[in-house]
Amino acid sequence: MSRQLRVAIVGAGPAGVYAADILTKAEVEGLGQVSVDIIERDPTPFGLIRYGVAPDHPRIKEIVKALKRVMSNDAIRFFGNVSYGDDLKLEDLRQFYDAVIFATGARRDRDLDIPGIDLDGSYGAADFVYWYDGHPDVDRDWDFQPHAETVAVLGVGNVGLDISRILAKTAEELLVTEIPDNVYEGLKKNATKDVHVFARRGPAQVKFTPMELRELSHSPTIDVIVHPEGFELDEGSLEAIRAAKSQKLVVDVLQNYLAKEPSGAPHRIHIHFCQSPVEVLGEDGRVVGLRTEVTELDGTGNVRGTGEFKDWPVQAVYRAIGYYSDNLPGLPFDVNNGVVPNDGGRVLEIDGSALPGVYVTGWIKRGPVGLIGHTKSDAAQTIDLLLSDLDSLEAPETTEREAFDRYLDSRGIAYTTWEGWERLDAHELGLGETHEHQRERVKVVPRDEMVRISRA
Repeated sequence: MSRQLRVAIVGAGPAGVYAADILTKAEVEGLGQVSVDIIERDPTPFGLIRYGVAPDHPRIKEIVKALKRVMSNDAIRFFGNVSYGDDLKLEDLRQFYDAVIFATGARRDRDLDIPGIDLDGSYGAADFVYWYDGHPDVDRDWDFQPHAETVAVLGVGNVGLDISRILAKTAEELLVTEIPDNVYEGLKKNATKDVHVFARRGPAQVKFTPMELRELSHSPTIDVIVHPEGFELDEGSLEAIRAAKSQKLVVDVLQNYLAKEPSGAPHRIHIHFCQSPVEVLGEDGRVVGLRTEVTELDGTGNVRGTGEFKDWPVQAVYRAIGYYSDNLPGLPFDVNNGVVPNDGGRVLEIDGSALPGVYVTGWIKRGPVGLIGHTKSDAAQTIDLLLSDLDSLEAPETTEREAFDRYLDSRGIAYTTWEGWERLDAHELGLGETHEHQRERVKVVPRDEMVRISRA
């Protein structure tokens, strides 16, 4: 007799959706029907695609179309507005599923331990991204100060470029996107004229992609200025360029910016290399500057400090040095790396033994590195391990699919479904169509309103 398999996936971002897709398409001898329930704390699916990608990136959001096709599979169900750790524990899920896969990603900013980082006017990138993407759990006002014309961004990944671009663009340029109305009103208060992006190392070590870098210059209101100081290529840098075509393209784009004369646009994004932030300077509790140490490449692509310091007069600092995952109740956690300890996706106890029937995929598994495309191969590895463990997985107390629905109902949890998301999706598209500026979509922000529309 073939084995039926029921799996819960916690997290409805690309990592969770890809895992569900691979699992429901698996062809394994002795494996019968596979059903997957995806459980998500937000009322909506797609994770950082909805709440982590800048609103002026429609091409990247095209991935939503592929994710929708996966979620339309009858073998996959969606339960939104259900918070693991608050509404559910691991032992609750074990009642209904043979295995649980955690794909909760990384949702908060990694700490930067330098003096002054907690001053008013010092922000984490994730908080700003969640604000302009309309996440329901963040404050709807942003502290744009009327005097903050010069801003520092720490970090040279794609998120750093996203927030630099959003800070430098005008509110009118972004009105054509899906930003909520409160974000548009907030951006009109943004006084930023100069955004200074600081890289600790050289141009061959930056983490952003060529497409992201080119897009900085697509706005007629922005000049991109690459400063020659620190624009160095050592032997380690040359090796990195030879090893990866994308890294060579990035350096080529940077060199083009370096050679280009500013056009006199009203806003500027400055990129500085070999500048390591060491202190956020404050006065009366607010940011008034940033102190960096000049670094130099050591021949390997890494850098060493020179003992020379420079103060930059800025009125706000945004750190974009990476995301950090939440510690999940009932699971071990590696505090240093911000991941659940695992062996290829199998969760490991403190003593190194596997936690039966529990797996991870995505950033909670490997840390916040790589692009969305890397998530598929990562999910495939985890699913391969789960399927190889099939004979040892302990069957749940109940195999009836609707038992989980009844459990949530009995707990009074107002969960949303895939059909509910389609209802909300149509509602937001309709708001865009009827908006005076004919926008593609207008996001609904309050959680209770999203839930109400989804469950109507």
